[in-house]
Amino acid sequence: MANTKSAKKAGRQTERRTVANKARRTRLRSAARSVEEAIAGGDRDAAQAALRAAQPVIARTGQIGIIHRKTAARKVSRLAKRIAAMDAAPAQ
Repeated sequence: MANTKSAKKAGRQTERRTVANKARRTRLRSAARSVEEAIAGGDRDAAQAALRAAQPVIARTGQIGIIHRKTAARKVSRLAKRIAAMDAAPAQ
């Protein structure tokens, strides 16, 4: 248990940040999932639109330290690569 005034304040700040970060992480996962679902659906235009919407969300979570910056860049890169591969895949 926190004993000093500063430790108590740090505890309160941590609680607030935890709630905010949890919401940001959820938003990140939802954005990535929407791109994944569009890719799985086979709709390239919808996948590109979902990636355009998800890219700033993913980048922002990397900038503020929810995930590492390079992890954010890697996620965007891999999603973009999968969308680009949709063109190369033979039509069924």
